[in-house]
Amino acid sequence: MSTDAIVLLKEDHKTVKRLFKEFQAAEDGPASRKAKIVEQILRELTVHTYIENEVMYPEVRRLLPDLEDDVLESYEEHHVADVLCFELATMDAGDEHFDAKVTVLIENVTHHIEEEEQEWFPKVREGLGRNQLQEIGAKMLELKPKAPTKPTQPAALKKALDAMRA
Repeated sequence: MSTDAIVLLKEDHKTVKRLFKEFQAAEDGPASRKAKIVEQILRELTVHTYIENEVMYPEVRRLLPDLEDDVLESYEEHHVADVLCFELATMDAGDEHFDAKVTVLIENVTHHIEEEEQEWFPKVREGLGRNQLQEIGAKMLELKPKAPTKPTQPAALKKALDAMRA
């Protein structure tokens, strides 16, 4: 398994996009099915944004100061996703706003993923050597098992507040 930070983040993106497709396919199905898929989406996004906010973004910000504006934009995009995730975690899948809120989350996160993969990751890869990306990835892998898995957990809430202050 690669420890390249960008490879690891892209793997997370694939998982999240697969879950988005599952939700969209289940949209007309029972609320219980949608709730299960959204629970998985929230877990994946909570862990992913946590390791990005705790490791990837601070390291890139430190090592590549020219990308600071990109990092700050990413923190803000994460904040929007965090708010939606928190709200969804506290909602019933039968709520009339549930599907709409998931759709907005999917649109926001999809935009963020596309921006990262098409614009930001190439800049990071160009600016950092292979060894640096592997070191960052190793730190991410080390932190991942300790990451919050629900947007309502204190560490996830702290992450969201810290990102706003960054």
